Amino acid sequence: MRFYIFGLTALVLADLLQLITPQILRLFVNTVTGPGATMQKLLPYAIAMVVAGLLILVLRFFWRTNCFGASRRIEYRLRRKLFGHLSGLSANFYNHHKVGDLMAHATNDVQAVRMSFAMGVVASVDSSFLIVSTIVIMFSAISPSLALFALLPLPLSGIVAGSLGKVIHRRFIKVQAAFADMTDDVQENFSGIRVVKGFAQEEPERGKFIARSQAYVRRNMELVRVWGLFDPLVDAIGGISFAIATAYGGYLVLLGHLQLGEYVAFLYYLGLLRGPMAGAGWVINVLQRGAASMERLNRIFSVTSDIKEREDAIALSRPRGQISVRNLTFRYTEGLPPALEGVSFDLQPGQTLGVIGPIGSGKSTLANILMRMYEAPAGSVLLDGHDIQSLRIEDLRSAYGYAPQDAFLFSESIADNIAFARPDASRVEIEHAAEEAAVHDNIVEFPQGYDTLVGERGVTLSGGQKQRVAIARALVQDPPVLLLDDSLSAVDTQTEAEILAALRRERQGRTNVIIAHRISAISHADLILFLEDGRVVERGRHQDLLRLGGRYKELYDRQLLEERILHRAEEGA
Repeated sequence: MRFYIFGLTALVLADLLQLITPQILRLFVNTVTGPGATMQKLLPYAIAMVVAGLLILVLRFFWRTNCFGASRRIEYRLRRKLFGHLSGLSANFYNHHKVGDLMAHATNDVQAVRMSFAMGVVASVDSSFLIVSTIVIMFSAISPSLALFALLPLPLSGIVAGSLGKVIHRRFIKVQAAFADMTDDVQENFSGIRVVKGFAQEEPERGKFIARSQAYVRRNMELVRVWGLFDPLVDAIGGISFAIATAYGGYLVLLGHLQLGEYVAFLYYLGLLRGPMAGAGWVINVLQRGAASMERLNRIFSVTSDIKEREDAIALSRPRGQISVRNLTFRYTEGLPPALEGVSFDLQPGQTLGVIGPIGSGKSTLANILMRMYEAPAGSVLLDGHDIQSLRIEDLRSAYGYAPQDAFLFSESIADNIAFARPDASRVEIEHAAEEAAVHDNIVEFPQGYDTLVGERGVTLSGGQKQRVAIARALVQDPPVLLLDDSLSAVDTQTEAEILAALRRERQGRTNVIIAHRISAISHADLILFLEDGRVVERGRHQDLLRLGGRYKELYDRQLLEERILHRAEEGA
């Protein structure tokens, strides 16, 4: 705030010097046209004009650095606040908001707000001060009658500004919406470029982008037409005022009612007025753009997370990994059938839970609820005997080492990706986690080894390698609970067996939750749940479920037959 105060103070002082300059000019002209004019009499006025010009230069530099610097700080704080707010929202928020739209908020909208706080505020203060001060001087120090006639058209500028400003606001909101659509289209195409190329859809996608771009241009042209009309109208009103001042002022000079110096000073002041009046369209456009963008940002800021931490949340410094789920029923939204219904189980520290079932049975939903990515009914999920809603969110999620099926890797080195949750992990710990995940041998074969950059979303790695790096990322934390959400789906059975053997060896006394679509991944589990349509239809150990002869046994026989067929095909090849 102090930077704005310093900057605006310098701005007002510079404007005062601009207002004094016509008075110096008035005295200079009257001296020149008066009797006994000499260079000695004129020199002080010339020096005063030069000094005023230099002071204006210094003051303009000062207000620009302070006001523009303040706007940059506001931009930084706003962008930081937006990023912090977005990162604090629940996963469900991102199910309903596109990345491109959020990127438009973080770029165009934040920039528009900054511009309104920079040149918008500065130009508003500058214009308001100059217009009011100039009008007061014209009426009080020069000629009230000349000022009255010359400024008669001025109220028209206010009418134009008020009417067109509202239209600019509405149309800029549409411009930002079109930009968000275009940004989202670009982001999706670049992220999915291999799919686009794989299906030879470059031309259709180019066509869609051209349509988005044309829509953005149309919205901008609608805005430009209003903005383009604003400046000529204000300029025309200023031209009428100047014509009146020239004609009537000249008439007063001829009658001797006004000195030539006053006449010249009045025209100078009128010239000062034309600048703020002509720039009013730009100022209103910038302010309306900023207001429209702030309105869009406030809609995001008004969204609250579905997952809220209690003020009296319990700190869980040393979680043991005891998990209890009691009659868990969960719907994503009201009116939809339950994604999970009546799910219950108890898992003691050191035990392994296996979860299996067909696609859409609720396996990943269960994983997300355990980590409180989605909010389950109070009292239905407990960690170490505490309702997870009563725990600090950071403590709860830090208790889990999570590896999803769709392994997301950052555009950094393999070592940095593995150490994502533990930036202080040593290279020895990183390599040990990679060995447990059966990916170490693959990594050392790369030219840069663990320093190999994986590209956006890990594009330079295979699906199985990405999954194993994600498992290593979970393991390097040595978490109380390891949660593998179908993260072995892209690895072969031999590699899967190596990983599972390492987990049994290295994670004794630690809790594991393994969600899989292959029975081989969970056959060693202390408790296996077979989910179907969100309900547990079978539960028990591997051998118990086989003896039961139900859905688990059917899946086991089918997968066993598939393995035999594949093995024979490989032998035949």
